[in-house]
Amino acid sequence: MATTNTIWIKSDKSKEVIKAMQQQLQNGLLACGTIAEGYAKEDCPVDTGRLRNSINWAIKDKSGQGEGRDTPNVNPEEATVYVGTNVEYAPVQELKDMKHKTGKAHFLRDSVTNHTEEYEKTIEAALKT
Repeated sequence: MATTNTIWIKSDKSKEVIKAMQQQLQNGLLACGTIAEGYAKEDCPVDTGRLRNSINWAIKDKSGQGEGRDTPNVNPEEATVYVGTNVEYAPVQELKDMKHKTGKAHFLRDSVTNHTEEYEKTIEAALKT
């Protein structure tokens, strides 16, 4: 004979739980941006330091809305971390396979693609806290 159990929920905390999970995900994205910036700066070709110092990151959602280092006002479930620079000669340094005294080409691309496991672990750790 099967037993039936009844559970009564007196207080719905689902909104608070979802908000906490979104905050955790957002914290993970912020950490990933900081990590990616560090890798890009580490591999960036340096002459004067202008290019390296200009490297930054931002979090934006599908509509392009978002912010950088401040807590972004975006839905973290629809957010992307961008790493880049606004220095005019950055595309040449990034895309051309040229000899650099320091650093290397593809420093922005590699800061993301060469560390995907680390970013996954960072997001997972943020969600576990």
